[in-house]
Parts: sequence; C-alpha cells; structure tokens
Amino acid sequence: MIKTIFLLFLLNTFLLSSEFITIGTGSVTGTYYPTGGAICKIVNKYKKETKIRCSVEATDASVYNIKAIDEGDLDFGIAQSDTVYQAVHGIKKFKNHPIKKLRAVMSIYTELFSLVTRNDANIRSIEDIKGKRINIGNAGSGNEATTMTLLNELGIKLSDFSYVGRLKAGEAPDALKNNLIDGYFYMVGHPTANIKDASINTDIYLTPLKGKVINNFIKRNPYYIKDIIPGHLYKGVDKPVPTFGAKAVLITSSDASSKAVYTLVKAILEDFEEFKKLHPVYKYITKKSLLEGLSAPLHEGAAKYFKENNFIK
Repeated sequence: MIKTIFLLFLLNTFLLSSEFITIGTGSVTGTYYPTGGAICKIVNKYKKETKIRCSVEATDASVYNIKAIDEGDLDFGIAQSDTVYQAVHGIKKFKNHPIKKLRAVMSIYTELFSLVTRNDANIRSIEDIKGKRINIGNAGSGNEATTMTLLNELGIKLSDFSYVGRLKAGEAPDALKNNLIDGYFYMVGHPTANIKDASINTDIYLTPLKGKVINNFIKRNPYYIKDIIPGHLYKGVDKPVPTFGAKAVLITSSDASSKAVYTLVKAILEDFEEFKKLHPVYKYITKKSLLEGLSAPLHEGAAKYFKENNFIK
C-alpha cells in the first residue's frame, strides 16, 4: 500500500514537472499529419532533459487549427501561409475577427495548389471546371479558403458547377475513383499519399494552373508564389505541372510557453538533417527557408533561438 502511494506520488510529481504540447495537423493522408509526427519525434527525443512531451492530433487543417489555437484548444498547429495572413489581418474567413495573438514558429515546406482530376473528365485548364463535379474542400479548411479565393478572383461561381463537393481531403481520392466527382482541389506538399492513392486507383490528370488569369491572381495575392509539381511523382503524371503555392507554417499563440517554443525550434534546427529524412517533402528545405513566408510575427521563444544562432538580428 505504501509502495503504491509512493509510486503514485512519483508519477504525479513527474506529470506536474512535464509540459505537454499538442500539434493540430490535418488529414492523415496529407502532409500535415506526418509533419506533426516528424516534429514530435524530434522533440520527444529530448523529453527526459527538456520535460516537454509532444503529441499530434488529426484535424480539419488550417482554418480549424488557427481558430483552435485562438480558443486555447491547441498549443500548436500547421496552416497555409495565405490562411495565416488572412487570420492576422482579419480578412476572408476571418473578416472582422483578426487573430491578434497568432504567432509563427517556423515555415516548414512549400505547399502547391493541386487540381486533381479524372483524365476522362477532360479538365485541361482551370476554365474547364465549369459544368463539372468539383470538390472544393470541407468547410473551414485551408483548401476551401484557397479554392474560394481563386474562384472569386476568376469570377467562377459555385453555381457554375454541376455538383459542389465538400469532402475532406482524405475522402476525395475514393470519390474520384468511384466517379462521384470529376476533380478536387488540394493545397499540399508533394509527394503526398493522398494523390498517390488517387493515381493508383484512377487514371488521373493534374490540371496545370497557369496563364494570364493565374498570373493576375498571384499579383493580387502576393503571399502566393509560382511553382512546379515535379513529374514522375504519381502514376501517369510524367511531366512537370505548373501551379502556385504557399508555405506550410507551424503556428502558435503569443500565450504559448516560451520554453516550449524555444525547445521545439532548437530540437528541429539541431537535428535538421535527421528531420529532413522523415518525409520526401522536406528534401528542398533549408534552415534559412524556415523563416520564409511566415505571414505572422515570430513567437518570442522562436525569435530567441533564431537570434542566438544569428539567423535574424
């Protein structure tokens, strides 16, 4: 009995001395979820010394993660840089409700906006989606936010589609395979298991997002950049596909513990090469690129580490 009480006392003391952090991600078939796992793997490597323990939660992604952080339901989250920008400035999905406490921890990798279509749907340009069955993303997701921004800029209305899907990203490949939709939009890092699954089960086509209308769209929304989805990542897609993208940014609140944020940044930067091996999408990231396209002020814990190591002044 005394031994049991003593063990419980030790456990309680251990729990009280530890700090638990949770990272909100996205669909398990996307790149946010394994990225959260990769970050936690590196952070938890040092848990005995730092007393910081990290876990991952699958969520509805960008918009959800930002709102959950604002409401105190998540410690960290991953979000598209365009959605972060909109949240900080109180526009689009966050109209009249700027998230003033939103802070950036680091940029991770570039996400590319992808229009994944059935080859037999003959969607060869963005204009060809009119009259088609298109999944725009589930309500509250970054996919939906980016899709609606693009459609509004191009003057394409939801009523122009024969069917508007609001499936989560993880549900879209099966819907494509079962011929329930002709295509779906997805802002994601490449390669991704989601589109690999779609290409294995369906003859797919990645529709190029290029031309004057896309160029003008990027000019009006400077947090986007032109980029290319490399060829040979997915079955049947052998040529590079032009598109545009944003950054996947790790975010938190200004209320978050400086110790936790500093510990996380330090762990990633000091085990950077190991981190890069944890997913193919990290292949081209550099330590300097972690500070690109943040769209929100740096958290003081992150700024402290970057200043100490001469990344910023």
